[in-house]
Amino acid sequence: MAGDRVAVLGAGSVGCFIGGAWQSAGLPVTFIGRPRIAQDIAEHGLTVSDYSGWQAHVADCDYRTDPTGLGEAEIILLCVKSGATAGAAREIAQYGRDGALVISFQNGVSNVDVLKRELGERFEVVRGMVPFNCAYLGNGRFHKGVAGAPLYAEDRPWTRELARRVGPGPAALKLSDDMLGLAWGKLLINLNNAINALSGRPLREQLRARDYRRVFAAAMREGLHLLSHAGIRPAKVGSVGPRLLPFVIGSPNWLFNNIFIRSWKIDEKARSSMSDDLAHGRKTEVDFINGELVELARRLNVEAPVNEAIVALVRKAEAGAKPLSPKALLEAVPGG
Repeated sequence: MAGDRVAVLGAGSVGCFIGGAWQSAGLPVTFIGRPRIAQDIAEHGLTVSDYSGWQAHVADCDYRTDPTGLGEAEIILLCVKSGATAGAAREIAQYGRDGALVISFQNGVSNVDVLKRELGERFEVVRGMVPFNCAYLGNGRFHKGVAGAPLYAEDRPWTRELARRVGPGPAALKLSDDMLGLAWGKLLINLNNAINALSGRPLREQLRARDYRRVFAAAMREGLHLLSHAGIRPAKVGSVGPRLLPFVIGSPNWLFNNIFIRSWKIDEKARSSMSDDLAHGRKTEVDFINGELVELARRLNVEAPVNEAIVALVRKAEAGAKPLSPKALLEAVPGG
């Protein structure tokens, strides 16, 4: 595996940060993404940074806009939006090398099922998880707005060697035998993506407003109830377990803003990917986050009014509705 090339399919904010950090650690990387980012990187190179002050510049970034480069890679990192998974899988099937390792670094819990259905036995598909936000700052700059927080992937022989090669840097790879539990734990945290998008504010500013957090906590409590009903156990992601997190999120401002948010080390540049999607007029991933819980409720023949309301509000925002104040969002979501 010493010379194996990595291809990042869907090289946007997250994909460029991971690929840039891994290339700076010595791995050969091909980036595949949008023409707008390709042009930006061609002019400025690729720069990745994080909350701690770490920064690396990749002057010789191999960024392409077509998927033919997949055939050169032994490892494919899939970073496309969840709604594009099936199409990306067909590109991997057409251009990818038989036996390549495909790691899904995507939001939601169902992408791996789609990949396995589309790719069959030709590729080794494993679940990954990105527990941090990345912001595209322009001029080829991609910023991880939190400290620590390694990537996760299933524990397999290939991923063990990959984790060793990536090393202990800002995109370090940690392995787990409970990736489905971690995926559900991350989905509960990602319920704030919609709140952040609806607020129109940077992540830290949004989290400082308790009414926004009360809606987030209500969505999480509803999600935990549904998962318990379905017999699903979400794993701990970060420093606070899923059962305790709604209480932390909903705590009074004097406690949350002076204790919890400081320990999470979120910088002023951080914002959710869903917020970026709204800002650029793109369809969001709400169906694969809050909508995943709505669909689970439907299968269980129960209701999910909090997450249903949030999905509806994001749909309105996609159609051009303006950001909501903390009070307006709280009043718009039942049980918030």
